Amino acid sequence: MIYLDYQATTPLAPEAREAMLRWLDGPESTAFGNPHSPHRMGRQAAAAVELARERVAALLPPGGRVIFTGNACEAANLAMRGSAGGRKAGIAYSAIEHAAVRDTAMALGNAVEIPVDGEGLTDPAAELPGDTGLVAVMAVNNEIGTVQPVADWYRRAQESGALFLCDAVQACGKRAIAGADMIAISAHKMHGPKGIGALWVRDGVELDPQVTGGLQEGLRSGTLSPALCAGFGAAAQLATERMAEDAAHIETLWHRARELFADWILNGSAEARWHGNLNIRRDGLDVARLMSECREVMFSAGSACASGSGKPSHVLRAIGLSDAQAKNSIRLGFGRYTTIAEIEEAAGLINAAAEAQGA
Repeated sequence: MIYLDYQATTPLAPEAREAMLRWLDGPESTAFGNPHSPHRMGRQAAAAVELARERVAALLPPGGRVIFTGNACEAANLAMRGSAGGRKAGIAYSAIEHAAVRDTAMALGNAVEIPVDGEGLTDPAAELPGDTGLVAVMAVNNEIGTVQPVADWYRRAQESGALFLCDAVQACGKRAIAGADMIAISAHKMHGPKGIGALWVRDGVELDPQVTGGLQEGLRSGTLSPALCAGFGAAAQLATERMAEDAAHIETLWHRARELFADWILNGSAEARWHGNLNIRRDGLDVARLMSECREVMFSAGSACASGSGKPSHVLRAIGLSDAQAKNSIRLGFGRYTTIAEIEEAAGLINAAAEAQGA
């Protein structure tokens, strides 16, 4: 099988797996302690958690704290529901935000969308309502890969007296992250394990807990898994060390993929984009049939979180595509462990299947 769905999840790095194994041992081990217990085994587990926290923090701006969560959706909810800006004032969010932000903004009410242009880019000069207390703009879009001017949005939020939340799930570990008040990230999008994410909170930003019962993380209740934390930390350290190398590899893959899919239409900007994301379309394409005929290639028709809805992508509609064009689109995601040979083989299979449809 050829895996080209890196936006949905990334392969677990061998280094992250190795870091996790010690904390998954059975009763003969001394490494299964609760990291919130005061005895020796608990302190050992707590030390592993804090080392992981330091490694994750190294990927994020200075002057803040890392709060481990179950996933990035929970992190975004904690930021939006836990901040006064999210609860008591208006929320402005980009039209292409992940559902974790978009749906939460709508649930909280008094929310407005910040539009994007046909390239999938926001304009930090866009008008914001006077009561805006929280601005949410993601760093890299999960469906079309467009890179937003996050630093400009952070300044704009500050000028407006609002907090700024950045969903950096698709950016963390791949590129430097500009300033924000709160940043949501996920381990499994950067070669770490599933089941753990984090919210980075700038020093001085106050949040109210949304999950109570123990407050082991200060703002979040629940026993932390040393294994998941250790895997997250190892993945973060590896990403720090390999960021330039990974980026260069992905550029090579991008340019080859663009050659191989030259007859397809690119969705979103080619330049202001993370090049590990290739979202493309062909008029008349039956994507469900294409996926069935290319079962050896793992790719998607959009966000994994919305794959069962049957609705056209809100991201593709936001950049001006019709429902038909949105449904004619596929997303190929590649990264650290993808090879040129895999890109070439996948392109051959996908192109042949698309041409057989007459698309």
